Amino acid sequence: MYFEAEQLYHVYNRGNNRQQVFFTPEHYLHFLRKVRQHIRPQCQLLAYCLMPNHFHLLLYTTLNGCRLLDTPSSNRQLLTRGIAVALSSYTQGLNKQLDRTGALFQAKTKAIRLTDASGTYPGTCFHYIHQNPVRARLAASLEQWPYSSYRDYAGLRSGTLCNQEMAHQLLAVPPTPELFRQESVRAIPVEHVAGWL
Repeated sequence: MYFEAEQLYHVYNRGNNRQQVFFTPEHYLHFLRKVRQHIRPQCQLLAYCLMPNHFHLLLYTTLNGCRLLDTPSSNRQLLTRGIAVALSSYTQGLNKQLDRTGALFQAKTKAIRLTDASGTYPGTCFHYIHQNPVRARLAASLEQWPYSSYRDYAGLRSGTLCNQEMAHQLLAVPPTPELFRQESVRAIPVEHVAGWL
């Protein structure tokens, strides 16, 4: 995984063999603490959604996070290393707690750079990430799923993990919670979703 500086990326991974990776509310919260500790210092996080067997992050890369480290490993960028450490430390803790061994996540985390000529693809991805729980029938409405950044943008929670100001600028996220909620309930065409996970 290699990142270019000052770009938008959709980062995601799922459980090895599609296995579950979050089992209790505390597991979701613990993973978000790992994101805050290891990933967010290396980028601007704009959106996230954690699902029982996978996660999505929408981030904007920084010059510092894309800096190369003097190391022979494949995790040569600060951001790449941060993602690897977050997943590895979460896995180690869960394995210890559940008395299990082995890989929890698939070996390669995906990072897709979001660009298109019209400029609509990043905004579509932003809303797609939040709509995952409803599309998977884990929640009847977007506000019911507590493990995404939707509630923060909708004004239902005052979370600090995401840089909402940057999302408003880069993704044309509506400036008020009410307008955001209205835009979020619109359906995303299936062709935009195909192949994302």
